Amino acid sequence: MITLKQLNVFTVIVQERSITAAADKLCLTKAAVSMALAELERHLEQPLFDRVNNRLMINPAGELLLPHAHQVLDRCRFLESLFKESERLYGEIKIGASDTLGNHLLPPMLADFQQQTGHTQQQLFITNTERVCAMLRDYELDIGFVEGRVIGEDLDIMPWFEDEMCIVSAMDFAVTDFQTLIQNQSRWLLREQGSGSREFFLVNIAAQLTSWRTAFELNSTEAIINGVAAGLGLACISKYSAEHAIAQQRIKALSGLKAAPRQFWLVTRKDKFQSPILTRLIDFAAHWR
Repeated sequence: MITLKQLNVFTVIVQERSITAAADKLCLTKAAVSMALAELERHLEQPLFDRVNNRLMINPAGELLLPHAHQVLDRCRFLESLFKESERLYGEIKIGASDTLGNHLLPPMLADFQQQTGHTQQQLFITNTERVCAMLRDYELDIGFVEGRVIGEDLDIMPWFEDEMCIVSAMDFAVTDFQTLIQNQSRWLLREQGSGSREFFLVNIAAQLTSWRTAFELNSTEAIINGVAAGLGLACISKYSAEHAIAQQRIKALSGLKAAPRQFWLVTRKDKFQSPILTRLIDFAAHWR
């Protein structure tokens, strides 16, 4: 019989890719983890990993098992919670958000959610769109809020907020109008690969410029704002991100840019079991303004 321990060990090995790392995370001995995996593979009569340079890489059989293992473990956690004395809105929610959303929209939304429900067990991971989607696919997150393009039949994608982009410069930058900027050479501060802001700039702004180059590549919008304020170059960022720095007159927005809307997305994994609290959060987010 397949046991919950075997399935739990299997899912952690998938994440950690080694027996040693999985044992450390589970607070078990290497022997216990190896035995649980061996028993699971023996019961299924096939290996679940390929052994490559001391790493365990999930194989097609393991890929087939993985979503079912997560479903079983999630439902068991749900059953355990039914008999706790605490409120029904139980359990931790792991939320991923790209930079603009994680720093500017998710904090007030989660504060309102906590006030309305009394539920406070949320973790927020802020990274780029590509990484949020990867973490959803690896079952490391329950829900994601992203600003970049999302591709994948394994993900449910729902339009969330609409954003608008703006071009910002240092206060003493000579050019004040985007149409004038088009005719000049320009230096730009960009987010890293996988960022929705970077993708928007390359698709919608860069094609209009006569001559431009990357001045710096930075992995946070706040770092880009600081770089712009210091005169290192221009940036195309969300108005949500820029408004506080513009109000403080650290940077300025260039005029003449045609409306540059951008869609934010709420993303979940299609095959993941949705607990009552996760369902409540999705519904709350869909109606929050």
